[in-house]
Amino acid sequence: MTGSTVFHINAISSVALASIAFYSTLQTRVYGARAIPFFVAWIVLTLPLLFSMTLFANKPLILSFLLLVPTAFIFLRNPRLDAVMPLSLPSPSPQVSPLKPASLTPLPALTTYRAHMMLMTVLGILAVDFPVFPRSLAKCESYGVSLMDLGVGSFVFSNGVVSAIPLLKDPRHLTAPMFPKVRAVVGKTLPIIALGVIRVLLVKGTEYPEHETEYGTHWNFFLTLALLPIFQVLLHPLIQAVPASILGLGVGILQQLALSLLGLKHYVRTAPRAGLLSANKEGIASLAGYLSIHLLGLAIGTLVLPPSPTFFRRLRAGRTTPADLRAPRQNDKTAIELASYALVWWALLALARRAGVDAGVSRQTANLPYALWIAAFNTSFVLAYLALDMLFFPAPAAPRPRAGARSAFAPPEAPPLLEAMNKNGLALFLLANVGTGLVNLSMRTMYAGPAASMGVLALYALVVCGAAWALRETRVWRL
Repeated sequence: MTGSTVFHINAISSVALASIAFYSTLQTRVYGARAIPFFVAWIVLTLPLLFSMTLFANKPLILSFLLLVPTAFIFLRNPRLDAVMPLSLPSPSPQVSPLKPASLTPLPALTTYRAHMMLMTVLGILAVDFPVFPRSLAKCESYGVSLMDLGVGSFVFSNGVVSAIPLLKDPRHLTAPMFPKVRAVVGKTLPIIALGVIRVLLVKGTEYPEHETEYGTHWNFFLTLALLPIFQVLLHPLIQAVPASILGLGVGILQQLALSLLGLKHYVRTAPRAGLLSANKEGIASLAGYLSIHLLGLAIGTLVLPPSPTFFRRLRAGRTTPADLRAPRQNDKTAIELASYALVWWALLALARRAGVDAGVSRQTANLPYALWIAAFNTSFVLAYLALDMLFFPAPAAPRPRAGARSAFAPPEAPPLLEAMNKNGLALFLLANVGTGLVNLSMRTMYAGPAASMGVLALYALVVCGAAWALRETRVWRL
């Protein structure tokens, strides 16, 4: 497997943006104050993602065009419904005790980004087993870019983004004693470590097909996910003094130096699996690279989660307090900073590829080009989702018609189906893994025709999304 191209992967992923534009148009110009039904939301938000990696995988721009044509038609012909509806008065804001931790204002764009990333991952892990999924989108053996390689890195980046929450809510978190923090984070990650161990036992016990060169003989992605938060806590003394973006880039550079100059790459490629360490050389050797991605996600989290992109810098300098998390959002300034970061990461990726750093992008070792690609892609798409939010749900213009009034369609959250996906992400990911195993054990997926493949995949997507919808009022397990 040698993968595809960065442009091709971006084009496939852009279908998600087109589906959100279509959904937002339906909400603001057709449904108005009424909720979009679950099945309609599933068709608009989920099926395009499934088609983008299967039937339209080699022509994703056509699929985006097919979504944007009705979007433009409805957008231009139908008036915005809240423009002709009376503005509603919100309920009085609750009084927040200064002793209680400050809460973050929800950012629908971030919820949408994380939920769509989860959906792409959930769909991809089963779709890859069918012939309708192009081999160029499957995980690359050693070097290359592919949709599956993107999903793994994006999962780590997304977790890095939300890991900024404790740092924003409590400025003392960085300087708190190390041992209690490590003990607390280990306690939270023990269930994920247990899942990793259980997965090893199930895979070995059922002789489920696996590629040792992906993570190793016993290692798997759950173990990587579990260790990254622990490493981040251990780096808190450095995060106090160095911006997370610089620290993440520095870790990526050190990882690349170890690969290129210290023989780590040669060890991963050629060392025999003679012991426990060498048996899992891919998973262990890639840890530093994934930590780099996690830290770069943390840097973006400090920009997009608070109301102002400068909040975390001012918090560390003692020029603001967590109480200011309740301030109005400055999405325009956040968008500018995100655009700046995206340009830097894309430029560094282009420079690394032109300079011949390593042999290209490698998910297997999580080298520097891979970390830069993941950071550039995810930062760009967070920016794109934020731009769509600003287009379809602009902040009410000042002065307002009456004190405290707001637009009927300034959404407090992302589309409910995506909010439900985001709320129980880990539980749904586990359900998807179980579903993938059951499908593969019950049919010969590699020999399925297009009609059977799409039927099974659509039913699988409906079951996962239906489970998310059924659990939307409950948080089963925090990701």
